Amino acid sequence: MELCECSDDDTGLCGCDDQDSNHPKENKKPLEIYTFVDPLCPECWALEPILKKLKMYYGNYFKIRYLIGGKLQCCKEKKSNKDLAQSWEKTASRTGMSCDGDLWLENPISTPFAASISIKAAELQGKLIGIKYLRKLREVLFLNKQNIEDENVLIECAQNIEGLDIEEFKEDLQSEGAVKALQCDLKTTKEMSVEYFPTIVVFNDNFEDEGLMVPGLYDFDVYVNVLEQMLNEQPKKSSPMFLEDFLKEYSFVASKEIAVVYDLTIEEVEKEMKKLVLRQIVERVPVKYGTFWRYIG
Repeated sequence: MELCECSDDDTGLCGCDDQDSNHPKENKKPLEIYTFVDPLCPECWALEPILKKLKMYYGNYFKIRYLIGGKLQCCKEKKSNKDLAQSWEKTASRTGMSCDGDLWLENPISTPFAASISIKAAELQGKLIGIKYLRKLREVLFLNKQNIEDENVLIECAQNIEGLDIEEFKEDLQSEGAVKALQCDLKTTKEMSVEYFPTIVVFNDNFEDEGLMVPGLYDFDVYVNVLEQMLNEQPKKSSPMFLEDFLKEYSFVASKEIAVVYDLTIEEVEKEMKKLVLRQIVERVPVKYGTFWRYIG
């Protein structure tokens, strides 16, 4: 695939290139995972535990790039706000990643455009900053029911990202650079015939091989199998991070994310986290569906 004009030789597409602190950085990893998401889609939010687990155990095999989709996949035109609220509630209950459907009754959103532009604006300051901003945006949306069409909400999200220059971010919200970066993502989404969010497409370093597309949300083993197919060998599993290191790296995680990454039940997660609460390593943050944990150690 040709590079978009707004990309560069190091990053290829306009999406985020992840930085894996759990593994030594390599000049070239054999796989690239393009992850197409809609920032307002709860199914994309529910992919987060799987991506964290893939990164921990197999991150030395791949780079990951986030690309922003161009339509509100989770919010079809014919759905009422009531239907959307019910859809979010069902998704949260099914996936274990909390999202509060009351947003659509109390503070409904009409378009993902402003949120999408803000993600690219943050990304202009660095790929890791873009990834962290996307995460924060989802937290205030799905957990706090904030309307991410509101520029004040977007700026408040940015203020919580270490290393992000707020004044530069404000300028980039109105810049051609952010628009161009989003257009690049939309162009790639269309060219690759991505019609559902989330979708991942895995490429290896053999340009003659087509990428393997996985639309939707599946169990972890499905994604490992995809890696194996694209590597033409079984990938070697890395050792897991210590739980405290995982919590420190991500700062704010769901019980569901911990459970998926470490193959624990929610009850087992609760038991382990209570120990860390007593040691003042984390604090509990109750949400509508389940619990999040904030690292304070």
